[in-house]
Amino acid sequence: MNYIKRDLELTIKDYLDAPEIIAIIGPGQAGKTTLMQHVFQSLENAVFLSFEDRKVLELFVEDEKTFAELYVKNKRYLFIDEFQYAKEGGQKLKYIYDHYPEIKIIISGSSASGITIHGVKYLVGRIFVFNLYPLSFEEFLRYKDENLFNVYLEKKEGISAYLYKKGILPEISAALMEMLNSIYNEYLVYGGYPRVAISKNDEEKITVLQNIYSTYFLREIKDMLGLTTDFSMSKLIKALSLQLGGLVSYQSLGEVSGFSYHELLAHTNILEKTFICKRIPPFFTNKRSEIIKVPKIYFFDSGFRNVVIDDFRTGIRQDTGQMNENFIFTQLTYKGMDVKFWRSKSKAEVDFILDSKGLVAIESKSGARVGKSLHSFKEKYKPDITIIANMDVLDERDGTVYLPFVFIPVLCE
Repeated sequence: MNYIKRDLELTIKDYLDAPEIIAIIGPGQAGKTTLMQHVFQSLENAVFLSFEDRKVLELFVEDEKTFAELYVKNKRYLFIDEFQYAKEGGQKLKYIYDHYPEIKIIISGSSASGITIHGVKYLVGRIFVFNLYPLSFEEFLRYKDENLFNVYLEKKEGISAYLYKKGILPEISAALMEMLNSIYNEYLVYGGYPRVAISKNDEEKITVLQNIYSTYFLREIKDMLGLTTDFSMSKLIKALSLQLGGLVSYQSLGEVSGFSYHELLAHTNILEKTFICKRIPPFFTNKRSEIIKVPKIYFFDSGFRNVVIDDFRTGIRQDTGQMNENFIFTQLTYKGMDVKFWRSKSKAEVDFILDSKGLVAIESKSGARVGKSLHSFKEKYKPDITIIANMDVLDERDGTVYLPFVFIPVLCE
């Protein structure tokens, strides 16, 4: 299988000399095992284990001292894949960390709940946790066409200089935008799971996504979490996929899924912990208000969302606006940005607000014009940067930057 270069690889290698344990978490089939194996193959005196091997897992859980004698002693690197299968795994790992300080430990887990419950509580101050999501658009573009990716990077650097250093806004030809948007549209419909990206045709992509969806219920919901509510959960996921980019309506979700309000909260938390979808809060200067207000919902991967509703149409579709918004959410979230939205009492709304490094307002539009909501936000909060995200216009008008969707990652720098 083709190895798709991941940005996290460089980060992992940068931390190989640090004493802390490295934990890589993320959704199933996002490429954690492949990434770990790729790093492992570049190292000497390293051992790679998977807790899908029941004998290895049972030895680790029942007798960590013998486990260490067999697999840790005189080694420099220890890789453990599928670590979430180990009950009280963190306590056992702490023993190895404390008694074999010369070894570097790298683990992975297919869900946040698996790592946090069985690991992190014993390893405070001893572990660095990194998220590996499906491919970002930039990783996807680099895999699809490296030469086009290099041209993209040059333009992106120019846009970044313009936004933050007031350089000259670069020119982007219609032909270049057409090439970038062709890849963008594929990414928008089928998402960024690595196995999907390397598929030969659309039929194979859909088959892979169907398998990812089915496997999620078998491994995460039934096997790992031991839930028997998988039928109701599937209804909940579909209902959330149809609310994409909208305010979460717990009443309608309850009616569709059959869950009570408290069950809805619990199961939506599971969907967030297992990297299926995420609620984002509204932006308020009063932080307490963000907690009590109704959130909006987005999915971590658009391909996963589209397989849920069985809709892989390309071109203009009724939910194109929602999918463009979801793209913005994924690219900002993959880079660790804290994403919010703004909604006034009069129901004026701005799609995304970033407030970690200055205040940035982002409105997703099919056309290139500033709406009343964005005007209202600008007047009230005076954001440092105002963005109209759109398909192909790169320009600045009246203090608002018109930025093609494909260049949204520039806001993460």
